[in-house]
Amino acid sequence: MGPETRDKSIIHLDMDAFYPAVEMRDCPDLKGKPVIVGGGRERGVVSSASYEARKFGVHSAQPMATAMRLCPHGIFLPVRMSRYKEISTQIFEIFRCFTPLVEPLSIDEAFLDVTGAERLAGQPQEIALKIKQKVLKETGLTVSAGVAPTKFVAKIASDMDKPDGLTVVSPERVREFLDPLPVNKMWGVGKVTQQVLDRLGVQTFQDLRKISISILEKTLGRHGV
Repeated sequence: MGPETRDKSIIHLDMDAFYPAVEMRDCPDLKGKPVIVGGGRERGVVSSASYEARKFGVHSAQPMATAMRLCPHGIFLPVRMSRYKEISTQIFEIFRCFTPLVEPLSIDEAFLDVTGAERLAGQPQEIALKIKQKVLKETGLTVSAGVAPTKFVAKIASDMDKPDGLTVVSPERVREFLDPLPVNKMWGVGKVTQQVLDRLGVQTFQDLRKISISILEKTLGRHGV
C-alpha cells in the first residue's frame, strides 16, 4: 500500500476525570472519595466529578445544587484552573515526545497522528501504551486511549474502557466496532438530535447506516448530516 493510500493511525487521549484527579494527586487523602469540582453551590455547575461521585449520578454541567442532593457526602472543591493548566502543559509535553502532530481538543484531551511512526516508536497501540505509562510515571495521573484509523472512531474508542483504558480498533474492524454502539456515542448528538433519530427508529450505528442520506437531510438538515 502506497503512502498516499495507507490507513492513518490516530490516537485519542483523554485524561480520566482530570480536575478531580489533579486534586487527589495534590491531596492524597482525597483518593477514593467522591470529589466534585465546580462553581458555587447555589448557582454553579459541576466542572468534573470523580468516578466515585459519578456512581451517585453526578456529572459535568450539572447544577451544583443537584450534585449536592445526589451526593451530600461529596467533597466539593472550587476550580483551580491555573493548577490544571500547569499539569496540562506537562502532559502535552509528554504527548509531543512521541509526535509533533498533536491536536488539542481541550485542556485534557488531544488527537495524536502517529501515521508512519512505527519504525521509530513502534506500532500505534505500543505508542499509546508508552504514553499512558509515561503520563502515569511523570504526573501520577491516568489517561484513556483510543487507537483507530480516524479521529471519529479513535475518540469513541477512548471512552470505551475508562478509566485507564486502551481500546484499539483496526481498519478492518471499524464497522464491527461501531455497529452495535448507541448513536449517542457520536460527537454532537444531543437530546434534540437523539429525539429525531428515535422517531426514525435509529438506536445504533448499524440502524443509522440503513437510513438514506436524503431522509437524514430532510429530518436533520444538511448541516446536521
